[in-house]
Amino acid sequence: MTNSDSQRHGDTPRQGHHHGHDHTHSTTDFDWDALAVHLEHEAEVNRPVYEQAAAWIAERFRGARGVRRVLDIGSGPGVITCMLAAAFPDAEIVAVDGTPALLERTRARAERAGAGERVRTVVAEVPDDIGSLGEADLVWAANSLHHVGDQRAALTGLAGLLRPGGALALFEGGLPQRHLPRDFGIGMPGLEARLEVVAGEWFARMREELPGAKSEVEDWPALLTAAGLTPEPGRSFLLDLPAPLAPLGREMVLEVFTRYRSVYAERLAAEDVATLDRLLDARDPAGLAQRPDVFLLRARTLHLAHRA
Repeated sequence: MTNSDSQRHGDTPRQGHHHGHDHTHSTTDFDWDALAVHLEHEAEVNRPVYEQAAAWIAERFRGARGVRRVLDIGSGPGVITCMLAAAFPDAEIVAVDGTPALLERTRARAERAGAGERVRTVVAEVPDDIGSLGEADLVWAANSLHHVGDQRAALTGLAGLLRPGGALALFEGGLPQRHLPRDFGIGMPGLEARLEVVAGEWFARMREELPGAKSEVEDWPALLTAAGLTPEPGRSFLLDLPAPLAPLGREMVLEVFTRYRSVYAERLAAEDVATLDRLLDARDPAGLAQRPDVFLLRARTLHLAHRA
């Protein structure tokens, strides 16, 4: 269980994350350590969304100075953990992840950011280890809950960690990422729409294969209510990076399409696979590395609920 900012099934597998090795035959066995660099890129590119969300949370509830302990569930390599440390300057921030190597990156990043004394890391899995995490004023779970088989039970467990007046911030859903015009001059128009269909099928299989998987209507306010919390109206945050993309954004898009090619090739038409090959060819003027029309547009939805 790791978050980044990624995916979310609207992006690539892990919607939330784009993985660097083939999971065509195994949709739940992720090597998160191998994905560390991509997870860092993704979180850095999406940082404006999370900074806006953290500011909004502080405004809605206790205020930044009133938050004393934050749990970052599925923290990955710690980009967002350190952002939370900046957003809540009086809080202890606890990065919770099941991959020790990613937590090592978190600790190193926190030291570089001057937040080493306030950032703590815990190796733990959700939902099994929730009871060991301790109380919090804010539980932050960005794009990690959909990697838990029983999402309802996980939400109930996380809600139980909240101190009176505390809040659970859940990033799940939104709108799929877009990177290219519908017709970008090679292959059949509408490539990303077709990739979205394949990604949705992949995501459904991934969910079915999770340990303890339970089918759940993804009505997050209803699930938060069932967990004993009072939900606020949700809010979506837009990431709009127009063409031409800065180098880090372009690198992240290349990683996304590399993942598309690796995981979805067997489920795509030959023409679409050939188009992906051209897009990933750094020497091709029509490829992602050179073309001027690559952009990044995405909406992420925050579901926020508090304990009375």
